[in-house]
Order: sequence, then structure tokens, then C-alpha cells
Amino acid sequence: MAREERNMIGYTVGLVSEFALRFDIRPRQAYAYLKRYKGIEHLQHHYGILHTQSFPDTVDVLAQVCQNNGGGLR
Repeated sequence: MAREERNMIGYTVGLVSEFALRFDIRPRQAYAYLKRYKGIEHLQHHYGILHTQSFPDTVDVLAQVCQNNGGGLR
């Protein structure tokens, strides 16, 4: 596995945990929600930019992406 892939996986795990804390859900639920409402897809596509932002800012972005795709967490 390449270094950048490891970095992306580590970042994603941390971000999913932060998302779970923000919305008071379990990390597994957070991952399922992000996957269902295209937050993970957005993160993968825009990782180069998002990983330079703070976790709270990125959680805000992913929450908005999910809301735009039918997610109900606010």
C-alpha cells in the first residue's frame, strides 16, 4: 500500500470519528451515513483539498454534501 493511500485511510478514519462525535452517533453509523449520502465519495474525490482543512470545517462540508443528497442529520 502506498504512503498516500495509508494517509488517506488514516484521515478518513479520524474524520468519520469526528463526524460521529458531532452528531452523537456510532462511528459505524457515521460511515454508513456518509457512504449512503455520498460524503465518502466527496471525500475521496476532494481529498487533496479537504485534508488541508480543519476537521470541524471538513465535517461541516461533508454534512452539507450529505444533506444535498437526501441525508437528514443537521
